[in-house]
Amino acid sequence: MLSFEASKGVRQCNGLSRRDFLRVGALTAGAAGFSLADWSRLQGFESGKTDVNCILLFLVGGPSQLETWDPKPEARANVRGPFRPITTNVVGIQISENFPLMAQMADRYAIVRSVHHRAAPIHETGHQLMQTGRLFEGGREFPHYGAVVSHLRGPRIAGTPPFAILPGPIASTGVSVSHGQSAGFLGKEHEPVFPLGESGDPIVRLRGHFDLARENPHALIRAMDQAQCSLEESTEENGQESDIEHGLATVFSPQAKKALEGTAESESLRSQYGLNTFGQSCLLARRLVEGGVRLVTVNMFDTVFNQITWDCHADGASLPATLEDYKETLCPMFDRAYSTLLHDLGQRGLLDQTLVVAMGEFGRTPHLNPRGGRDHWPGVWSILFAGAGVQGGQVIGSSDAMAAEPKDRPISPQEVAASIYHGLGIDPKTELVGPDGQSIPLVNAEPISELFTG
Repeated sequence: MLSFEASKGVRQCNGLSRRDFLRVGALTAGAAGFSLADWSRLQGFESGKTDVNCILLFLVGGPSQLETWDPKPEARANVRGPFRPITTNVVGIQISENFPLMAQMADRYAIVRSVHHRAAPIHETGHQLMQTGRLFEGGREFPHYGAVVSHLRGPRIAGTPPFAILPGPIASTGVSVSHGQSAGFLGKEHEPVFPLGESGDPIVRLRGHFDLARENPHALIRAMDQAQCSLEESTEENGQESDIEHGLATVFSPQAKKALEGTAESESLRSQYGLNTFGQSCLLARRLVEGGVRLVTVNMFDTVFNQITWDCHADGASLPATLEDYKETLCPMFDRAYSTLLHDLGQRGLLDQTLVVAMGEFGRTPHLNPRGGRDHWPGVWSILFAGAGVQGGQVIGSSDAMAAEPKDRPISPQEVAASIYHGLGIDPKTELVGPDGQSIPLVNAEPISELFTG
């Protein structure tokens, strides 16, 4: 396990040392596509689970385990932090007081409190490990879960992309390497589609707007409408995909187009999700899944710099977030969107066939830093699973008394990846053909069996 005394956490999100960079692995730009054998599409499907969807809420920045789902009320003050635990509707399970809505529905989700890794404590390492199950090395870029689903299953509905990312891709988090959200060696045909546009696109600029709808609740909805109209007009005028759309499969079926329309939901439901970019992106994720998209990743933030995110270094400069921001903004935003998403999926009969995973790239240091914040800490952290056969109302694994490392049932990112594939009905041992022609298993690990058996 990562020693707290040896590491003391990592504050900086830039200025990476050569040694740490080599631990991440240097990447070459633009991994080549590879024509894969059809037999790989036929491997590993579990009977009755081939239509499972997935919504992955990626909590960019790395939420603190102590201030979210693994509070330590008995620890000394500079470990436990400023918040107290509250009871939930499941006897014996407590979470931070900052999540009152989640506390009322703990029977619907499982908390895994012992996730950890030993690689470099930087954002990009965690992004890669948590979204592919592997660390990229030697120029080999492994595919995101959504790209694997696209490759193995293809579109659910003709004309509907299998894999989408909202509201846009992750930008810089300190090191110029992949964030693990591409198709990697599977090639362009399995890249994610960005329904709301990429950074710099003339279609729409949404990334980086932390609370887009605070002053104008309809701003995000209009942006969604604008995105759809721009896509349709571009296709009609050019008779083909624009440069922006090239390789992104941005032709939607009627069902998916309906999901993008801005008038499909009541103002009440929009408000329940939260009138902010994350909340509305969660709502749109549900609508896209309903419209036939197989896997939707929602990036809660696009960067950790110059905005309030989970990356709570409290440095007063480019990494300004504090634990007070957790209380006032971050936790309430997640609490509202997550609990509404699970309820909404349940009301529509979609939760049993939609795996919902919420996770960040690492946790935070068990000791508060001199500014009252917490720094990078991959020694242990907590993530959430719900839906698609997951047995809610349970905690899997535990951390030690100061949430510094796993106490029992340590869980690796590879096991998380195997669990996501298992939840989707895909055998984690399914093999892909890599760029060198060698067979590569999706992940060399077993699923977290307790998630699906209770």
